Amino acid sequence: GMMSSCTSCLSSCGCSGEAMRKEEGPDGLYYRDDFNDSPMSCSLGTSEEDGIWMNTSDQAGTIMAFLVWFLLLYSALTITFLADTGGIPDALAMAYVILCALALASHAKTTLTDPGTIPTSAVPTEVQRRFQEKLSMCSQCQSFKPPFSHHCRICNRCISRMDHHCPWMNNCIGSGNMKHFLLFLVYTWSCSVFSLLLLGWNYFFCAVEECTFTLVLTQLVRLMTILSIGAFLFTSSMLMNVFYGLMTGIGTIDRLKKKAQNSMHDSDEEPIPLEDVFGIQGYHTWPFPVDPIFTDYDCVMGYSTPQRLLREQMKENPQSDDYSIATSVREYMRP
Repeated sequence: GMMSSCTSCLSSCGCSGEAMRKEEGPDGLYYRDDFNDSPMSCSLGTSEEDGIWMNTSDQAGTIMAFLVWFLLLYSALTITFLADTGGIPDALAMAYVILCALALASHAKTTLTDPGTIPTSAVPTEVQRRFQEKLSMCSQCQSFKPPFSHHCRICNRCISRMDHHCPWMNNCIGSGNMKHFLLFLVYTWSCSVFSLLLLGWNYFFCAVEECTFTLVLTQLVRLMTILSIGAFLFTSSMLMNVFYGLMTGIGTIDRLKKKAQNSMHDSDEEPIPLEDVFGIQGYHTWPFPVDPIFTDYDCVMGYSTPQRLLREQMKENPQSDDYSIATSVREYMRP
């Protein structure tokens, strides 16, 4: 009774995976590919053999990424000091610290998440082989280069739907971490607006003696005001840039190239669905920096691999022997 009604309510709101699970299986629309293709090593780096993604070759980017943490922690500490003196309500200070924690979690997830690198074993998808006239190869990676992907000289990898390399994240922004990057921008923008509102309320409307700043706190608040204004302007411009890319389907690098070639009017890219950014787990997962699950991973990333093709054929033809499946996969990979 009540359990079934709650389940149906959650399913209708997009907050339940029950409907998605019903469509899985041999006779369903989808199958769940939960095979772990990731390397098992615990090394840090950006190569295919590294198990933990981290760009360690860019010292300037590493410093800028740590600077983001320092500034957000500094702002949270300043707001905590203000609440301790009675200048702002404790509940508002707690809400601000939670926003800072979400921004830092999104930053860490963006930095440590594979942005959508193209493996050397990548092959075109079936749709690309059938309908795309021209397929590209990366001259540096010596592998298939999907549409809208670019080679990053800093990460030294080709990135699927690469938007840009962000030094503040010390990572590229692509299909694999676009959700986390967007969440970081939203939470940082919210922190800057919230802090300006809190400081403005304290300055203009709090006239009791507890609101009087000490000399040290006054300097902390002045510096935080300048940082909040700068963060608001920067994140606002970046959010507009990201939203424009999602609505037009043209990333920052591609847009700059098209503007330089004066070919923006010839663009035929389609908007990127939000499900291809936030996944299909449900709306309740959108505000949190957890990895999205895509309806069609190959479609989002723009490539497939022989291993995934093999597993897919084994799902479709469980009675086929390994030799016939391997032969068909080789035929598929043949140009």
